[in-house]
Amino acid sequence: MQDWSAIEGLGSTKLTELFAKDPDRLAKLTVDVGGLHFDFAKTHLDDAAIDAFTGLAATMELAAKRDALFAGQVVNVTEGRAATHTAERGEGNPDDVAQARAFQSRMRQVIDAIEADAFGPVRHILHVGIGGSALGPDLIFDALGRDEDKYDVAIVSNVDGVAMEEAVKGFDPAATLLVVASKTFTTTETMLNAESAMAWMREGGVEDPYGRVIALTASPDRAVEWGVDETRVLPFAESVGGRYSLWSTLGFPFALALGFQAYEELLEGAAEMDRHFRLSEPAKNAPVLAAFADLYYSQVKGCETRATFAYDERLRLLPSYLQQLEMESNGKSVTAAGEPLGRNSAAITWGGVGTDAQHAVFQLLHQGTRIVPLEFVAVVEAGDTLDPAHHRQLLLNAFAQGAALMAGKANADPARAYAGDRPSSTILLKDLDPRTLGALIAFYEARTFVNAALLGINPFDQFGVELGKEMAKAADQGGQTFDASTNDLLARAGLA
Repeated sequence: MQDWSAIEGLGSTKLTELFAKDPDRLAKLTVDVGGLHFDFAKTHLDDAAIDAFTGLAATMELAAKRDALFAGQVVNVTEGRAATHTAERGEGNPDDVAQARAFQSRMRQVIDAIEADAFGPVRHILHVGIGGSALGPDLIFDALGRDEDKYDVAIVSNVDGVAMEEAVKGFDPAATLLVVASKTFTTTETMLNAESAMAWMREGGVEDPYGRVIALTASPDRAVEWGVDETRVLPFAESVGGRYSLWSTLGFPFALALGFQAYEELLEGAAEMDRHFRLSEPAKNAPVLAAFADLYYSQVKGCETRATFAYDERLRLLPSYLQQLEMESNGKSVTAAGEPLGRNSAAITWGGVGTDAQHAVFQLLHQGTRIVPLEFVAVVEAGDTLDPAHHRQLLLNAFAQGAALMAGKANADPARAYAGDRPSSTILLKDLDPRTLGALIAFYEARTFVNAALLGINPFDQFGVELGKEMAKAADQGGQTFDASTNDLLARAGLA
């Protein structure tokens, strides 16, 4: 039974006052793990808030739910299955870990065969997927693969044909490896894009395009039925959810392009964060503290959004990745038992890239009427070889924005006054490499899980994405009746 009375009764002492009255505040609210430094000191968490949320965590059996997750027990209650993504990085039920290792070994063999030219010349990798089958690989490759010159990699998710045409521009069909990523191998957008890619290959003179396809799926039989040779199907477990699947054989494109060692280091970084999440007390547990802050702002202060700003161009896709992870996982209106939630669920996740965002949206964040908790993500080591002044200015701006949001500034002219007391947290990576990126993504997964556990919801289903897709499919087959507005739009577009 949820009891939020202690949470809802929490005060709201100004941030500057929290610092003034507790000289140990910084030490209490910073955590170091996996090459990442977490600073929650500019949030309104204090001893009373942490105690209240720790009590709620005990009431909601967070520890038991976490143990069940890592033990491979059924935690996705609506679909009656486990969620075994942590086993992909070696932290979980031994049988699940063994299966993941076997699938990864098979992936390694296929990569070795490609490197040995068993598939003929491969200079381009065209990865087709959508949702978790694209966002994860896209984030990893964009963050770590900018200096990669052995393969050209394009990741296509949008069913808009413009996206496909843009992706293959400059690709040689005879030197392209097509990677089709779909958990069910029935996803409409992915399969249509895959068929178009096959047609492009045929038109380019490839006699047997199926011989240049790798399938990444939890439904290997369907991939074989579609035409992929079973030796070129890389399975992953049905219990690995799409938005948690980059650790599985969905990591194939960056394991091939960046090297299998980079893939293994990504997994190990995530495993280090898993161990921290499992073994650390709540008050010094980075994902737990982050979730406490999330819930303070969504439940106590009524904040409807949370923004993440990556002060590193290599992490520009992080906000998009987090949108799916957090809103698809925790955008629910009922509990795991099917009862009305009765309170706010996940905040609306959004964000951007510093310093661009400072000249676009930070006006509202500093002086608008809505309070938006912010998160800054920055990297100590520069990712470029230009004048160090570039990176210096980047980091100075990131840190100064957090300070300014908290401190504010009085002014006799109201238009030039800053109220301050606006919360932020900072995640500072020592360097951006496979290990730290793996730890960062695993942190966000664990944080999402803690939010769900304390709200009492199931973060592992996503039925909300289905209705519109079902109606579009029925309309395509002439079996859907719409309202007058939608019928008019269909007619105007020549679809009626």
